[in-house]
Amino acid sequence: MRFKYFDMTISKEELNKYLKSFKQKNVLIVGDVMVDSYLLGKVNRISPEAPIPVVSVTEREYRLGGAANVALNLSALGAKAYLCSVIGDDEKGRIFDDLLNKRGLSNKGIIISNNRKTTVKTRVISGGQHLLRVDDEDSYPIESEISDRLLIKLKELVNDINIDVIIFEDYDKGVITPALISAICEFASSKNIITTVDPKKTNFEYYQNVSLFKPNFKEFTEGTKTDIGKGDLISIEQHAHNFIIKNNIGILLLTLSEKGVFIANKENSVHFPAEIRDISDVSGAGDTVISVASLLLASGANINEIAYISNIAGGLVCEKTGVVPINCDDLLSEFE
Repeated sequence: MRFKYFDMTISKEELNKYLKSFKQKNVLIVGDVMVDSYLLGKVNRISPEAPIPVVSVTEREYRLGGAANVALNLSALGAKAYLCSVIGDDEKGRIFDDLLNKRGLSNKGIIISNNRKTTVKTRVISGGQHLLRVDDEDSYPIESEISDRLLIKLKELVNDINIDVIIFEDYDKGVITPALISAICEFASSKNIITTVDPKKTNFEYYQNVSLFKPNFKEFTEGTKTDIGKGDLISIEQHAHNFIIKNNIGILLLTLSEKGVFIANKENSVHFPAEIRDISDVSGAGDTVISVASLLLASGANINEIAYISNIAGGLVCEKTGVVPINCDDLLSEFE
């Protein structure tokens, strides 16, 4: 593997070629969906009960989160997105279904379970500052019967629609299991469908033979049980190469937050430094990166182009408060 530093530019015309290709892509996302709940308000005093701010709520908002936010990102970029996941038979599950409908997303791949609750992440925000997050969820693995039904739904969608990419969006909430990973990867291989992964550490070692694997630095070090510095690019390159060979990964795209991104395949590796940004909120940046990277891979982009464009897309999201997708115009505005 040959390591090198970033040295490239992409014109607006070159980017637009890929954005036009995005509009022809059908993407299936399998993984943990959730409702992102926002409590927006003002802080005027400190609580007399504890040294914490008192937020006077002025607005409550619900948005699609988790794997569903990836679907929103894909849709905003012009692709057609299809979700395969599990929600609870509860009020938040009905809110989730209503949000899908309002966003024009299909619920054909969604299974309702009586044995688990719909995941809800509530964020408390005041003055553009993220003060607190509360998670209400069941994170144990789904039952084998639900997993079997989910696989059937996925196969039906693939057989009905010309799917270009399957994205594993793993939040460690129990929808994705080792058995499901193996079955989907085998099925995707038989259909010559690209597979990409946004992993968490629980299932890290089970993603093998996938086209693109996108952990962040913390997930990579935890998943590979290594102790390396985020700025130690030589060590990162060595561990990346070992991981790629061991798991037969096509491309490893490693996000390094303020250090940018690192991308590698079996032959080459490249580091792209972070774009200078006015950071507001990093929530949802990983969802945007996997969405853009998956569409670029399906559109024939090389590893340099995938890393460069995905890096800029992820940075754009960090300028926004809350989990908000970007669109083609947002991306084009960053290129000359």
